[in-house]
Amino acid sequence: MKNKVLVTGGCGYIGSHTVVELIDNNFEVVIIDDLSNSNKKTIDNIEQITGVKPTFCECDLKDINHVRNILKYNKDIKATIHFAAYKAVGESVEKPLLYYQNNLISLINILTTQLERGNTNFIFSSSATVYGNPKTLPITENNETQRPFSPYGNTKKMAEEILEDLSKAHKKTNIISLRYFNPIGAHQSGLIGELPNGIPNNLMPYITQTAVGLRDKLSVYGNDYPTKDGTPIRDYIHVVDLAKAHVKALKRQLDNEQDKNFEIFNLGTGNGYSVMEVIKTFEEVSKMKLNFEIVQRRDGDVPKLFANANLAEEKLNWKAESDLKEMIASAWKWEQKVRT
Repeated sequence: MKNKVLVTGGCGYIGSHTVVELIDNNFEVVIIDDLSNSNKKTIDNIEQITGVKPTFCECDLKDINHVRNILKYNKDIKATIHFAAYKAVGESVEKPLLYYQNNLISLINILTTQLERGNTNFIFSSSATVYGNPKTLPITENNETQRPFSPYGNTKKMAEEILEDLSKAHKKTNIISLRYFNPIGAHQSGLIGELPNGIPNNLMPYITQTAVGLRDKLSVYGNDYPTKDGTPIRDYIHVVDLAKAHVKALKRQLDNEQDKNFEIFNLGTGNGYSVMEVIKTFEEVSKMKLNFEIVQRRDGDVPKLFANANLAEEKLNWKAESDLKEMIASAWKWEQKVRT
């Protein structure tokens, strides 16, 4: 019998790619999503890719009784992968209470109902933002976490603290927190990818939307950082590589291989690329000249962030495989397809 997995936010960018990998690895998937920043059509696209249509439940996780009702009909769920959260950094600064309410209450509700059902396996979608402005690079899991620069980032840090406390109080729980660096790219089919609402917060969709003419020009926030070309350096990871890491983490839980009941892993490539390097690589891949301008720095941007992901390689038997050109080519293919 297939193991059944609950995926919250499974219609979103990273969630949908993870659902595809789960199905390809013979898991049965139940998706909960409120569709506030995603599209139900994603379910059809997942089916087109995998040949399997996952169970879908439209639900606001802040409504705990609705969550209980869904789980009542899915009693045999073995694990939960929790993606569902608001994630726009700028919006979180303007509407902090909205972010704390949604991201933390949703987490607490899904944990509460999970414990009620005896489901002890939980994987959390975290972020490298919990490291703040790191004192040392590359960043390992032993780097000290700091107060992130945005309420969005702070919900990730607070969520990890909630999970740590829960792991101490409930010794039978198995929790893994995966700290992502900068996910980009799209599935090779071109059927699922990143489709942010409004003006993108992240570099890659901003680049591709500018290239297709949806945006007049790309703003590069600062060129006076202490880096090789003055623009910030980040660790970009292909979303499919990221999705595969969730499957590895899930198998670690189901096979009872965790060394302790709360584990944390960085997910990145270990390579840092500057904003200008990404722009030049996009121009090379697309054979287009990108319209961009240098503008003032954004508050909260740090000069360099890149991972040491050795622990994930050692414990999860996972390593990012795609290079920057492959990531960018897949993102560009998706952008062109979604605009036709």
